[in-house]
Order: sequence, then C-alpha cells, then structure tokens
Amino acid sequence: MSSFSRVAGLLLAVAAIGLAGCGGKQGGAAAPAASDIQVTTTVVQPVAWSDTVRALGTAHARESVTLTAKVSEIVDQVHFESGQHVQAGQPLVTLRVDAQEAALGEAEATLAEAEEQYRRLEGLAGQKLVARSTLDAQRALREVAAARVRQMRSDISDRHVRAPFAGVLGIRQVSPGALLTPNATIATLDDISHMYVDFQVPESSLSAMVPGARVTATSAAWPGREFTGQVQTTDARIDPNTRAVTVRAVFDNDQSLLRPGMLLDVRLYRPDRQALVVPEIAVVQVGRDSFVYRVDAEGKVSQAPVRAGVRRAGMAEIVEGLQPGDRIVVDGTGKLRPGMTVAEAPPRPAAAQPQGGQEAPVPGGN
Repeated sequence: MSSFSRVAGLLLAVAAIGLAGCGGKQGGAAAPAASDIQVTTTVVQPVAWSDTVRALGTAHARESVTLTAKVSEIVDQVHFESGQHVQAGQPLVTLRVDAQEAALGEAEATLAEAEEQYRRLEGLAGQKLVARSTLDAQRALREVAAARVRQMRSDISDRHVRAPFAGVLGIRQVSPGALLTPNATIATLDDISHMYVDFQVPESSLSAMVPGARVTATSAAWPGREFTGQVQTTDARIDPNTRAVTVRAVFDNDQSLLRPGMLLDVRLYRPDRQALVVPEIAVVQVGRDSFVYRVDAEGKVSQAPVRAGVRRAGMAEIVEGLQPGDRIVVDGTGKLRPGMTVAEAPPRPAAAQPQGGQEAPVPGGN
C-alpha cells in the first residue's frame, strides 16, 4: 500500500469518528419536529371566581318634591333660606290672608247664630210648639254655616305652605311681596338621608340582583371615596329594546355627600363560585363568534367554540365549550390553523435582577 493510500484511509477514519460524535450529542434530547408550531398552553381547571357587575347609575333622593302654592296670592313672609334643613310640617311661606280671615270671622258668627237658633227651635219642637219641618230646615242652615267655616279655614291653610317631610331645601325662588301662582316654584325639597341609585344591568345578570346584595359606588365629585349600599329592588319589567333591567340600590348618606342627579360608577359583587377561567388572550374573537384552540393528546389543535362570560383583569370566564382538564393554547393563536401540530414553547429566560434593589443597567448604556 502506497503512502498516499495510507494517508487517505487515516483521514476517512477521523471524519467517521467526528460524525459519530456529533450524532451522539444530538441524540441526547428529543427536539421538536421542524413542522411543529411552538406555543404556550395551559390546562383548564375550575377556580374560585368572584366577579362583579359594573354599571353607571343616577342618584335619586328618597323623597323629592317641587314646592308650589295652591292659590294665587301675594307672598307675605318667607320662613326659610336656600339649603336649609327643615322638619316635616315646618312653615315655609305665608301668603296674605287678611280677606280670608275676615271671611272666616263672618262665617263663624253665622255658624254661632245658626247653632243658637237650632237649639231654641229644638226646645220648642220638644214641646210641640213648632213643626218638625221647621227644626229640620234650621238644621240644614246650621250644616251649611259649618261647611262655610270649614271652607274658609281650608282657604287660610292653603295660604300657609309647609314642608311635607323632613329634608333639605334647594335654591329659594320667591321673595316677600311677589305674586305667587300655582305654577311658580317656591323651592325644591329632598330627603337625602338615604339615597336611591338606579342603574341598568343586562338581562343575563338578573339572577345576581337579589335584595341585600352588596353594592359600591364612586363619584367624580369625591375622588378616592367609595360609598357602600345594597340592592333594594329590581324593576318588574325588562326593556325589550336594550334587554336590560333597572336595579335600585339604597345608600346611607349621613354626611350628605351624595346629591340627587349625581352620576355614579356602580359595582355589584357576586358571591364566590367555581368557574372555568382562562387568560383572555386565549379567546379568539371572529365577528360575533368566539373560540379557543384545544390541543389533543397527539399535539394537534382544533377550534373549540366557546361562550365567554365575565372578563376581568386579563382573565375570561368560559361559560360553555370547555371541560375541566382540557388543554388549550394561550399564546401563539395567531399562527395556528385547525389540524396543525404544536409543541410547548421553552420558557423565556428571566431577566437578571440587580442586587441591592437598584435597576438593572440598560445594555449599551454609558
């Protein structure tokens, strides 16, 4: 054998040994096939889920009325100031009553005379000295006189405007000497010791609107302040156009911070329950349909139509379409098609944490 043949054989042997070594290193771990799509998956399991129903509500006073007069008359006295707290029955406005008081005095005198005449005829009728019909006629005159007195007293009462219930008055709209008509507003009166907040929720949330359910509310007027109340009742009807129902909650208002007409951000808390909850990014929305990619035992994906419930903090409740133990794709859904084979993506390396609580330097920074 020539020296050239011996050198060629030696080189071939070295090359064979090198290829064998490389092959041994690659065979140490099973690598995913080139056709497998790397995704992040999770196994769906029931978890404790406490969701909220959120809505915008409007505050209403427990009792509210616009004060007006029953008759047209000149204002004699005004007994209140704007924003004043008043008690039930407290006088607010007195109208002129001179003519009515004079008429009342005349009516009372007529009644007294009719009473005296009736008693005299009653005694004579008992002695058979006057006819019974004469006594009956006098009785009728007495009743007419009494009715006149009641009418005049009612007219005088109509000229004294009083608070129908305890509450806080709005801006005063009248002054002494002004002509007050039944259409004119004296002031508004609101009982704000407790406030009603009306808000609408979807028909699907009706089962959670039970009396006594906890409700919280916030207002732009009081940043950082949270008001706590409870559901009092729900409307007897559902709006056929919006498919929503009106709910009324009641709030204590000891400090009078809530005002009628105030807009509130309302949250109603449901009791804890077991639910299937997945990351919201796993739910693919196409038009009005939603689905997730379910992974079978062989790593192949298929579209599973689902119905999502409440979404909160990046998580979505799955009401229909999944079962406990299903494996679904969380990240990487945009590159999938039904029937594809997927593999679990390797975990991303965690960023190095600087020591001493300081921020890590930016690569390339000076």
